[in-house]
Amino acid sequence: MKTLKILVGVAFVIAVSAFAIDKVSDSKIDKGYAIGDVATDFKLKNVDESMISLVDYKDAKGFIVVFTCNHCPYSVAYEDRIIALDAMFKQKGYPVIAINPNNSKAYPEDSFDNMKIRAKEKGFSFPYLLDDGQKIYPQYGAKKTPHVYVLEKTGAGNLVRYIGAIDNNYKDASKADLKYVEDAVNALLKGEKVPVEITKAIGCSIKA
Repeated sequence: MKTLKILVGVAFVIAVSAFAIDKVSDSKIDKGYAIGDVATDFKLKNVDESMISLVDYKDAKGFIVVFTCNHCPYSVAYEDRIIALDAMFKQKGYPVIAINPNNSKAYPEDSFDNMKIRAKEKGFSFPYLLDDGQKIYPQYGAKKTPHVYVLEKTGAGNLVRYIGAIDNNYKDASKADLKYVEDAVNALLKGEKVPVEITKAIGCSIKA
């Protein structure tokens, strides 16, 4: 009887330990990138049917990676500002790379065909990529649309320098007095530290 109790106790400890390890692993995956991490490259389909990777941008100094989509009202509210960021910084070496992370089976409006329509309607000047299989956004740790990651290209790789929102007023661009992404890229272009490295992304939850 005593031996049985010991065996049950050992089994319980092993089960709890396994659960704890599993939870730690999940937590690490959910967390995604932190400031200073190296962002791995990807190869995703663009709305023009080409395959896009960060390595394709030989002359880039970095990237403004934006997880966004068609259907989310927050994403729609920021579309013109995303276009403006690309116009402002692409020629300076920081192009916008937009990625749709949503499951189109759950949200047909975010299908690849509808992405093509939206990109044409809005005149997107940047790649609009499909995260097919939803493999990239969990690596980054993106939770919302839109969710922005500013990367700096260095000898060590594409380092994450900013994570979060585009600015502090999704409702009205003219009333946004804290332009986080713009300030981050301008700082990097000057070789300075990003003034605000992390903010809370405001938007729709990514649809798995």
